[in-house]
Amino acid sequence: MSWTDSHCHLDAAEFDPDRDAVVARARAAGVAQIVLPAVEAANFETVRALAHRHRCAYALGIHPLYVQRATEADLDTLRLALRAQLDDPRLVAVGEIGLDHFVAGLDPELQRRFYRAQLEIAAEAGLPVILHVRRSADALLAGLRRVRLSGGIAHAFNGSPQQAQAFVDLGFRLGFGGAMTFERALNLRRLAAELPLDAIVLETDAPDIPPQWLYTNAERRAAGEAMGRNEPAELPRIAAVLAEVRGIGLDALAAATEANVRAALPRLAGFAPA
Repeated sequence: MSWTDSHCHLDAAEFDPDRDAVVARARAAGVAQIVLPAVEAANFETVRALAHRHRCAYALGIHPLYVQRATEADLDTLRLALRAQLDDPRLVAVGEIGLDHFVAGLDPELQRRFYRAQLEIAAEAGLPVILHVRRSADALLAGLRRVRLSGGIAHAFNGSPQQAQAFVDLGFRLGFGGAMTFERALNLRRLAAELPLDAIVLETDAPDIPPQWLYTNAERRAAGEAMGRNEPAELPRIAAVLAEVRGIGLDALAAATEANVRAALPRLAGFAPA
């Protein structure tokens, strides 16, 4: 069986020492495809180049945590980059974009302006979006109802069942990863168990959102580390937790989530997995 990690920041500095080995471990673990979202205009070319080097997919967008240092010119850069690369089959979405209502000190109006502008850019390009959703589901949904898109992924979803259904009704799949592996994450696990199977895609958000076992590893604790670095090779074990939570076989989960990620990001079907 094979898996797709629908969200991994392979360009992050945490991977600088061993990026090639990280990808090799992922392939060895059965992760056949990895989607690399950009976070700001300055890393568009880096993400694109990494996707081609490692035979991954990629998305271009401006993350809500980066809009504080972005300008209107960056939106033009995004629009032009999408036009220039639209024939590249490895470009599968606009992302990571969205709203963050958790981190203190962010300008909410600036976030909204960049979010709405990027939805319109995605609609112009005919691409789905990969959404950052942190305590912002209702505001994101309001934007999606104004600018109709071909769908996409609500990354690291942790909202209510009603919000989940609203995203599904708009053609979105919901991303589940390391947060769902924590036994104390009762609401998230309940949601992962009760959602229709065709609404779910898998992700790591590596190097972030490590699963429970990277927090509880005894050697890491002894070394004084608060948590371990996440990486795409963890995805099959994350999937095993989700299969257990749902009470289904791993083969059935793999088949469903692979079909789901290709429905959410249709251009993934345009090239063979690595």
